Amino acid sequence: MSALTITLDNFEEEVMNSDKPVLLDFWAGWCGPCRMLGPVISELAEELDGKVKVGKINVDEQPELASEFGVSGIPMVLVMKDGKIVNKSVGYRPKADLLALL
Repeated sequence: MSALTITLDNFEEEVMNSDKPVLLDFWAGWCGPCRMLGPVISELAEELDGKVKVGKINVDEQPELASEFGVSGIPMVLVMKDGKIVNKSVGYRPKADLLALL
């Protein structure tokens, strides 16, 4: 399964009410490190399908969510379980580092 596009409209259902851990990638199209991380996030979405939900939040299109999570640098990756942040990383990270966050 590919990464989900998370918006204010589906955030509650897809993230807060998820029965699986959720890996969220806060990104923007103009951000070089975000573009480098994109394929890694897509790989994780495929590999972890059924175990972890993977979502992408475009900070330019979803400023409310970016503000709610205090995004000050991108890419920012959050891991959420049961509606709570359990891990966080800012900046490009290789796949192994992202797996370690989970």
